[in-house]
Amino acid sequence: MDRPVTDILAMDLALVGACETRIVNAWPAPTTLVVDQWVVRFANGYSGRANSASSLREGGDMDEATLAFVEGLYRQAGLPPRIRFTPLVAESARRRFAERGYRIETASFGMVAELDPHLHLPIPGMVATAQADDAWIDGVCSHQTGAKRNREHLAAIVSGVRIPAAFATLRHEGRPAAYAMSVAERGMAEIGAVIVNETLRGKGLGKQMMLGLMGWAAAQGCSLAYLQVDQSNGLAFEMYKRLGFRTVYAYETWILDV
Repeated sequence: MDRPVTDILAMDLALVGACETRIVNAWPAPTTLVVDQWVVRFANGYSGRANSASSLREGGDMDEATLAFVEGLYRQAGLPPRIRFTPLVAESARRRFAERGYRIETASFGMVAELDPHLHLPIPGMVATAQADDAWIDGVCSHQTGAKRNREHLAAIVSGVRIPAAFATLRHEGRPAAYAMSVAERGMAEIGAVIVNETLRGKGLGKQMMLGLMGWAAAQGCSLAYLQVDQSNGLAFEMYKRLGFRTVYAYETWILDV
């Protein structure tokens, strides 16, 4: 018998919540505050999700006083206020935030894949360390643009990981070709910061890196891997689908220009 729609929606929201709470620990901002049911994060502007407010419970909303307080925190830090509109945020909040002047900055998908230790195995050529070393940080930054080239700000984030992690480098023909990281927490592993050398794209290195980290996560006892991908990144989205990832939710990051 098919499950009722309400049961399916409840399951999906529970999975959204499981991903969203773990992301806070997998990609830790140097400064994190909890304001009611919202986690409010500050990471020197390095990335959107580490410099935004996210609801950790279903029906998330802010009254005017709370919103003004959060906006003041971001302005004090020299950052524009950002709100991540996941399915955990109340629909009624969208209209009020839009009327306040917030606009959509980015749109992303949250995806998950089941892991099997018999299918997901270590990949030759991938080397992973439990902490992000200088070579990994330098390698990631060298292939980024804008604020994400800032080595100090990336180091401040990844040095804050306090749960089992793999900072991976994949070598091709004797030289570093791709970088990524995975963080395992309570049966789920986030995979992120996937970077492939621009001159080596099209060789399947991104797929190899993903498979290697899925193997690492399975070896940690995780049954699910999860990730977030920009909705405009069609190539990455299709690759993740071929690797068994399915879309669980979509979300938008809204920004208030100041």
